[in-house]
Formats: sequence, structure tokens, C-alpha cells
Amino acid sequence: MDNNIKLLIIGISGFLVLVVLIIGAIALLGSSFGGTIAVIPINGEIAYGQSNILGGDVVNPEVIKEQLKQADADSSVSAIVLDINSPGGTPVASEEIMNAIKKCDKPVVAWISDTGASGAYLLASAADKIVASRSSWVGSIGVILDITNLSDLYKKLGIDKYAIKGGKYKDMGADYRNLTAEEKAMLQKMVDDEHDNFISIVAENRKLDKNYVKSIAEGQVFTGAQAKELKLIDETGSKDDALDTAAKMAGISGSYEVITMTPPQSFNDFLNTISSKIGYSIGKGIGSLIQEDTLKNALY
Repeated sequence: MDNNIKLLIIGISGFLVLVVLIIGAIALLGSSFGGTIAVIPINGEIAYGQSNILGGDVVNPEVIKEQLKQADADSSVSAIVLDINSPGGTPVASEEIMNAIKKCDKPVVAWISDTGASGAYLLASAADKIVASRSSWVGSIGVILDITNLSDLYKKLGIDKYAIKGGKYKDMGADYRNLTAEEKAMLQKMVDDEHDNFISIVAENRKLDKNYVKSIAEGQVFTGAQAKELKLIDETGSKDDALDTAAKMAGISGSYEVITMTPPQSFNDFLNTISSKIGYSIGKGIGSLIQEDTLKNALY
């Protein structure tokens, strides 16, 4: 082979190697001076099921868990921001998302817009930082078990509603009779246990004394400004402030890209309904409670 041709081949090869090295260097620099923030919306009631056919969105924990996993594994993503506007939801669903947040290796910042209460606050407490608008509704660390006794109404309407049951407590909470004193005590114990668990989780996640959390855990909501004073959040600010906080925590010193992750939709998802009996939610008059025909939802 002619020497000139050999030199040409060597030159081209060297140029290609140089191009590869430059591209690699740009990628490495991009991780330090730029990057991507993944935004995961958590808007609506938190429960298993994609949509509430009676109205309103439902945040499915399986969807959020998968989004967190994908964002955490994506090398182009430097940090994660949870865009929260939720009155809460069921305890299992809320705690599943909370546990998934704890497993993330990348920084996670929770931003509370209008509402981050009850189960929504519980999962937000697992984030590395919480940012909320000064006017946000935050907290509602409490439990409610909503039971309706319609026995008098049934009598007036001439409706004789009853149950054939196997088990003394099988119809506890049914709307055709009132609770007995024993049943009320049993349900109160369940609610108290859930409340104590809620308090313990928040205290651990926020690194606060449990007795202190208990003193502010009477189910009340706070504004974002009040929540900061109470150490329930870290900063007050806008969504952009939350994004900047996430970028700073990820070591991004320049501009960054923002991507919003959206869940897949299907007709079956739309037809799903909520069937949980106990939940973390903000309470009637502020949040929407999904009721069953018999034992109503106990909600955080």
C-alpha cells in the first residue's frame, strides 16, 4: 500500500478518535454545567386506579413508582421534582410512593402548589427538600373515619334494610344501624394507631422530634408560610424556585432542561374506581372523600 494512502488512513482514524473524545467530553461537561430535571406531577387523590369515574384525577402509585424509577435510572436526568397538588389519599398508596422516593439516588425536591395535605404531605416529607408557595395548604396530619347512620331515614321511607352475616362485627359501620359503644372503641383504636403511625413517619422523614410533630398533628392545615415556621417545609417559593433548588442539589451550575413525565392512559384506567377503606386525606369541605356503601373511608 502506498505510504501516502497509509498516512491518509491514519489521519482519518485519528480525526474520528478525536471527534469521539470531544463528544465524550461534551457529555461529561453537560453533567456538570447542564442537565435535565424530571418533573413528576402528583395531581389528585392518591389511590390505586388511574381515574375516578365520579370526577377528578386519581394518582396511581404504580405509575408514580415507575416514573421515579425511570427518572432515577436515566443518565440524562440530574434531579427530580415532584409537582404536588393533592388532598391526600389512601395510606398504602401514599406510603408506596413515599418508599419509592426514599429509594431514589438522585436529589428529589417536592414542590407543593395549591395543596399538599395528608397523604400527599406524607409522601412529600420523604423528599430531600420541600418547597411550597406561601399560600399553599400544607399538612393536615390527622385521620378521619367517616361513617353515616341512615337508619332513621330508612324507617321514614319504609325501607327495611338489614344483613345476614357470619361474624359479630361483619356489618360494623353499615349505614342501616348505629355503631355500638364497643365498635366505636374498636374503630377509634384503629384511627389512633394510624394517626400515631402518620406522626412517626413525618417525624422520621423531617428529622423532627415525635412529640413536637404530635403537638401540631391535629389535622389542621397550614399556609406555606406557616408550614415553614413549623419546619414542615424547607422553603417558600415558586415552581421555578423548586427547579433551581433541585438543579443546585444536583450540581448543575448552568442552564438545564425540564421534562414533565406523563402517565400512560387507557380506557381500562378510566374505568377503575377506588375501593380502599382507610385513607390519608384532608377531610370534608376541603378535599373530596370517596365513600363506600357501608364502612366509609377513614382518611388522613
